[in-house]
Amino acid sequence: MQHTHARPRKPATDAFPANEEKYFLEGPRSRLHELFFAIKVLVEFIRGFRVFHFTGPCIAVFGSARVKPGSPYYEAARELSAGITKLGFTVMTGGGPGIMEAANRGAQEAGGRSVGCNILLPREQQPNNYMSKHFDCRYFFVRKVLMFKYAYGFVIMPGGIGTLDEFFEALTLIQTHKILNFPVILFNKSYWEPVMPLFHKMVEENMTEPEALKYVLFTDSNEEALQHIKKFSVLKYRLKREKTFRKFLLLGE
Repeated sequence: MQHTHARPRKPATDAFPANEEKYFLEGPRSRLHELFFAIKVLVEFIRGFRVFHFTGPCIAVFGSARVKPGSPYYEAARELSAGITKLGFTVMTGGGPGIMEAANRGAQEAGGRSVGCNILLPREQQPNNYMSKHFDCRYFFVRKVLMFKYAYGFVIMPGGIGTLDEFFEALTLIQTHKILNFPVILFNKSYWEPVMPLFHKMVEENMTEPEALKYVLFTDSNEEALQHIKKFSVLKYRLKREKTFRKFLLLGE
């Protein structure tokens, strides 16, 4: 597969009120405000669906935006993502710098598909240069839905509070059967080690069932991570769910 070289991206100029989402989450507003906001959200979902409709099955890679190129975490994400593309998956990230850039870069350099779902912030997060296509979201909850909608598995690289949120969101959706039982990989044992006793405690205190953790893998090994994806994504679901959609010129596809 041909891949595009990294190229500079123009800053997003589609500014939006920094407090719009905050006010929506603070409680009820006028019915008219609520209606207009709901319409904006619907339009954003539709735009996102159009962007990612032909991306193929994805593996979502989450991690810190603060990691610098050349660092061990950056290079680990880059290498693992190259392996993911060789399994036939598109690598999807949050579209920003750090681990996200590394994952997109690894996929693109390996000749695979690389996409991102970027978030527009008051202090703007620029999309990285290693994506064949990306979508800029105004709302965090839209971004999260889009990333989980197209993912057949989740790789959790070292990161902060946002990365933990994405990790627990994946586990919650799997446990409550809102999504299929896709693999969740916590990559870098030494970084994620503090989380492991918490899971053992949850099971011990009957706060969760062991079955919910069946799909979680703690590992430092690319090979082990790729085998886990292959076992629970390729063999179990991909052949059942992969479908080719025709493009319609009238829709500009």
